[in-house]
Order: sequence, then structure tokens, then C-alpha cells
Amino acid sequence: MKNSKTAIKLFEQKQVRTAWDDEEEKWYFSIIDVVQILTQSDRPRKYWSDLKSKLKKEGSELSEKIGQLKMQSSDGKLYKTDVADTEQLFRLIQSIPSPKAEPFKLWIAKVARERIDEIEDPEIGFDRLMETYLKKGYSKQWINQRLKSIEVRKELTDEWDQRGVKKGQEYAILTNEITKAWSGFDVKNYKKLKGLKKENLRDNMSNLELVLNMLAEATTTEISKEKKPKTFAENKKIANQGGTIAGNTRKEIEEKSGKKVVNKLSAKDYLKDKNKLD
Repeated sequence: MKNSKTAIKLFEQKQVRTAWDDEEEKWYFSIIDVVQILTQSDRPRKYWSDLKSKLKKEGSELSEKIGQLKMQSSDGKLYKTDVADTEQLFRLIQSIPSPKAEPFKLWIAKVARERIDEIEDPEIGFDRLMETYLKKGYSKQWINQRLKSIEVRKELTDEWDQRGVKKGQEYAILTNEITKAWSGFDVKNYKKLKGLKKENLRDNMSNLELVLNMLAEATTTEISKEKKPKTFAENKKIANQGGTIAGNTRKEIEEKSGKKVVNKLSAKDYLKDKNKLD
């Protein structure tokens, strides 16, 4: 866990120490702080120690995967503290018999149920996305563009699957190649430009940024279908080609309009002035 930046988040007016890891792009939470809030225990460390032992006896791998980060204690000094990422934290909450944990458990169950529904009927997922974006204040024009971008992305990942590209790191490498070729920024620095952490990059793009990103991914898909790459290196070359075509379009637009397409504006800026999305 390198390049971690510590912060404090409030949970029911109580402090939970957190750290953001730039490399992993994950939030980490102090387990002791969460345990103390959910259990109201006077000895949260002892509670957590006992819970770890219980989980281990039950065969859970959770306690073995828990990491540590130095976090500031009440005395102002830094001490190694057990931390959990978001997924680990939700699993931990499910193991704590506390009334305060119940709302989280119900929410997790609801999300799981909705996810199963979406797998059975993908259209439900699009409807929920539309509703979510509308509640956040996005314009219908932008939302339609965003939903189209999801469809284009799915066509690309289906093509990658067919070519033997592995989900996870290989997807990320190819996405990075496409993004850098069309925008001039790799994903990490593109997000940094917009002041983002865990937020979705595409949710913070203007209409024009989204369109160029779609062009890059759609072009990559079409080239891949024609070339039928057999190795990861060949897939990477095609990703660069698809991104470069969209990148040339971006440069032409910038030359004609005199404005930069890729910019530091994010969703919070766009939603203050919806005209900026168009």
C-alpha cells in the first residue's frame, strides 16, 4: 500500500480514519474505528481480535487478507492499524451482530438482489442507471450518450474476450493504451487532471469527451474484428491504432475550435452549468 494519503471521514458524527492509495485506487478504512462505532465496545481492539480468531476458525480468509497502514492516533502519533478496503469492510460488517450494522446488511442484500435482477434482464440495469443519473442532475442528452458508451464498451470487451484477453490487468492495460492514444493522458493522469479518485472517469466527461472515447473504443473493436489478433502484443497494437484515430479527430477539433477537448472539469463542475456538458 504505497502513496497512501490519510483522511478522516464521519460516520454518524464519529470519526473513521481512512487512507486513499493512489496506486491501487482504493480507500482503506480503520477497522478498529468501524468496530467501535458498530459495537459501542469499550475495547474495540479486543473485539476485533476475538472476531479475527472466530473468522479464522470458520474458514474465512478475510482476516488473513487484512493489511496495515500507519494512521494517526488520538495522541497525535502514527501507529500501524489494521485496515480494510470497501469490499472487505462490507464482509466484516456482515460478521458483526449489531443493530447499527443491520442497515448496512439490508443495503448489501438489496444491492445483491438488484445485481441478480440485472444479470437476468440487462434492460433493468439501464433503467436503474438512467434513474440514478437523472437524480444526480445530468441532462437526458448526456445520459443517452453515457448509456451508448456502455454499449460500445461492452462490444469491445466481448471482442477482447474472443481474442483471449484476460479480464483485470490486461483489460486495464489495453484501456490505458486506448485512452492515452486519443486523449494524451493515461487513465491515472486523466483522473488526476479532473481531481478524481475512485469516481468513474466516464461519469466526469463532457459529451465531446465521451464521443471521442466511444470512437476510440468502437474503432478498436472494428480493427480487431478484421485483424483477429492472436497475442496480447497484437491486441495492444490495435488498441493504440483505435485510440490514435480518435486522437487525430480530437486534434482536428481543437485546431478548428481553438479549445481543448480534454479538460479538468468534472461532474461537479458540469452539473453547476449543464451547458458545459454539451
